[in-house]
Amino acid sequence: MTTPATPPVPATPPVPADPSTPARSSVVAPAPTASRRRPWHGVLVATALPLDDDLRVDHDRYAEHCAWLVANGCDGVVPNGSLGEYQVLTPEERARVVETAVAAVGGARVMPGVAAYGSAEARSWAEQAAGAGCSAVMLLPPNAYRADERSVVAHYAEVARTGLPVVAYNNPVDTKVDLVPELLARLHGEGHVHAVKEFSGDVRRAYRIAELAPELDLLVGADDVLLELAVAGAKGWVAGYPNALPRASAELYRAAVAGDLTTALPLYRELHPLLRWDSRVEFVQAIKLSMDVVGRHGGRCRPPRVPLLPDQEAAVRAATEKAVAAGLA
Repeated sequence: MTTPATPPVPATPPVPADPSTPARSSVVAPAPTASRRRPWHGVLVATALPLDDDLRVDHDRYAEHCAWLVANGCDGVVPNGSLGEYQVLTPEERARVVETAVAAVGGARVMPGVAAYGSAEARSWAEQAAGAGCSAVMLLPPNAYRADERSVVAHYAEVARTGLPVVAYNNPVDTKVDLVPELLARLHGEGHVHAVKEFSGDVRRAYRIAELAPELDLLVGADDVLLELAVAGAKGWVAGYPNALPRASAELYRAAVAGDLTTALPLYRELHPLLRWDSRVEFVQAIKLSMDVVGRHGGRCRPPRVPLLPDQEAAVRAATEKAVAAGLA
C-alpha cells in the first residue's frame, strides 16, 4: 500500500471540518456542538460487517449501514474493530472496508481500528487510514503476547508517528495487556494517545484517569457500563448495540452525558439486557442477531465464530423483541 509522508505528531488533535448535521429522528436530540470538536466525541459505532451467503464482505450493504447509523443519530463509525471481525479479513478486504465507510459518511466520521500483531503493520494501517481521509485511529496495545510497559509505549509511539491522533483501546480481557491509568497518563503525556476506549469494566478508573491525565478523553468502551462512565465524564462511546438500536442508544447517550437521569435511567434499564451482551464472548453473534430481529442485515460470522447456542439465541431474540415492542427500534 502507498505510504503517505509522515508528518510530526501534533501537539493537539486536528479539528476536522464539521460535517453537515444529518437528518435525525425526532426522538434523538442533535449532538451538542462540543461533541463534534474531536472525531472521537459522541456515539461512534463499532460497526458489524455484513457478509453474503458465501461469507464475502457485502460492501454495498456496509456502506448503507454506515449511512443509516449516522442518519439515525450516531456521530460516526469505527470499522475494523473486533465487532467488524477484522482478524479474519484479508488485507485487501480490510483496506476496502475503511474506504467504503469514508465514501459513505466522510472521513471526519470514520475512526478505523488499526490493531495488528506488529507495530510496523499497525502503523501501515494508520497510514492507510490517513490516505483514505480519516481523522483518527483506534489502537489496541501489542496483543500477540503479554507486553511490558516499554513495549507498549514503543508500540503507541510508532503508530503516533503517522500524525493521526491515536485513541488507545484498553481491553485487558482479550489482549492480556492492561492500560492502567498510570500507563495511560504516560502515553498521553508523551503525546502518543489523545483518548482511551475503556473496556476494563472497572468504572472506578474513570476518576483515576481524570486525576492523572485530565486532558485525556475517556470513551465508554463497554455498552453495559455506559451510564456509569457517562456520569463520570466520558466524552464519547465506542458502541456495539447501536448497530441494531441507533436511535434509542443515541438518546440514552445524550441524556446520560447531560446528566438527565430522568430520561437516561429508564432507557438504560430497558436496554441493559441487550447491552450486557457487548461484554460477552458471543458479542458479535448477539449483536448481529439483534440486527436481524429489528429488520437490518446482521447475518452470519466468519469462522472460528459459531452460531449462538439455542438458549443464548432465545435470550437475545426475546430481549430484542421486547425492545422493539417498547418502541426502542
